[in-house]
Amino acid sequence: MDRLKDKIAIVTGAASGIGRASAELFAAEGARVLAVDRPGSDLTFKGAGITALAADLTEADAPARIIGAVTEAHGGLDILYNNAGVSNSTLAQDMTDEAFDRVLAVNLRAVFRLTREATPLLVRSAAGRILNTASVMALGTDYGLAAYCASKAGVLGLTRTLALELGKHGVTANAILPGAIQTGMTAASFARPDVAAVWAKKSVLRRLGQPEDVARVALFLASDDGGFVTGQAIAADGGLTLRI
Repeated sequence: MDRLKDKIAIVTGAASGIGRASAELFAAEGARVLAVDRPGSDLTFKGAGITALAADLTEADAPARIIGAVTEAHGGLDILYNNAGVSNSTLAQDMTDEAFDRVLAVNLRAVFRLTREATPLLVRSAAGRILNTASVMALGTDYGLAAYCASKAGVLGLTRTLALELGKHGVTANAILPGAIQTGMTAASFARPDVAAVWAKKSVLRRLGQPEDVARVALFLASDDGGFVTGQAIAADGGLTLRI
C-alpha cells in the first residue's frame, strides 16, 4: 500500500476497463487522481482520491483544460497515463479517411498533445512518469486493423522518443502492450464463447486478461519500483506474443 503516496496522476479513458482499474488502483495506493473520459461517460469511482473530468481528448482545448484542472485541484503532476483509445475493424481498402483519422486522432495525436502540455509539470516533478497504453498489435497485426495497428505502433515510437528526450529531467516514459483483455472495447467480441475461447487459448496462461492485470503493470511503472525502467514496451498479454 501507499506506493503512490502523495503523487498526482492523470488517467485518460478512465470510465471503464483498464483506465477505471488503474485510476482506482492508483488512488488506493495513495495517489490523487484526475480521471478523464468522454462527456456522458460514467465517471463515478470507488474509494476516495479521484476527481473526475469529462473531456473529449480530440478537441482543440482538451490538453489545456485537463492540465488546468489537475493544476487547480492538486497543484502539479507526477504521473500521466495516456490510456484512452478506440478501435476500428475495417479492411484498409474499404476504410474512409474519416475513420482512419478518428483512430489516429484518439490513439496517437491526443497522446502527443496531452503529453506535450503536461511535460513542464512532469519535469518539475523531477520523477515524472509517462505511461502510454499501446497494444500487442503495435508489434503484430490482424485483418481490419490498419488504423489501429498504425496508431499503436506510433504510440510505441512516440514513447521511446519521449524517454530519450526527457530522461535528463528524471522523467520516464514507457508503453504497456495489453493482449486479449476483457474491456468495454472487446466486450462484444468476447461475449461470444467461441471467440473468447480462441483468444484464451492463445495466451500461454490459458485465460483472457482482466483490466486489473494491466493496472498492476501500470502501478509498477508509475511507482518508485519502476524508476529505472524507461523507453520500454512491456507486454501484459499472458504470453500471447510468444505465439505471434
